[in-house]
Amino acid sequence: MNTATNSLMKTRMMTMTAVFAVLIAICSWISIPTAVPFTLQTFGIFLAVSVLGGKFGSLAVLVYILLGCVGVPVFAGFTGGIGVLTTNTGGYIVGFLAMALVVWALEKPARNRIWLQLLSMVLGLAVCYAFGTVWFMIVYAGNSGSVGIMTVLGWCVIPFIIPDLIKMGLAFSVGRNLKKILRNLA
Repeated sequence: MNTATNSLMKTRMMTMTAVFAVLIAICSWISIPTAVPFTLQTFGIFLAVSVLGGKFGSLAVLVYILLGCVGVPVFAGFTGGIGVLTTNTGGYIVGFLAMALVVWALEKPARNRIWLQLLSMVLGLAVCYAFGTVWFMIVYAGNSGSVGIMTVLGWCVIPFIIPDLIKMGLAFSVGRNLKKILRNLA
């Protein structure tokens, strides 16, 4: 690949990374308020890793989180600032990056194997849930007193499993089709 083509591809991927960081933000604004807001963030993240791959999908998630940390209101409820990460639900936001990194880590063995690609997404979601749940318990205990794991799972994980799996499936399907369209445009 010549230098001009390589430079064009890098520019294209960086642009797509920025576009998907914005898409994740837009998905976070679509929210049903509960103890942990029900949003479309996971859809945006799964779509990013489906279309961009693990490396640039993870970068899009990192850009999204960094935008929020510097105060851009990209998080659920149009919030932003580093203080959002110190709340009960901040661990789920950080867990989004862990989720994308798990998908990236399993990307090579999963290549061309749909069931492994979906499994990597399920494992990533489980890591996000675990990270966010532990964070929730620590912050909640510091602010309100201890809380049991089953209570936190009932608030923060169990109600979201089916919707998140549906969002994952939709993102995977849309991502595969979008990836084909983008390849034809190149």
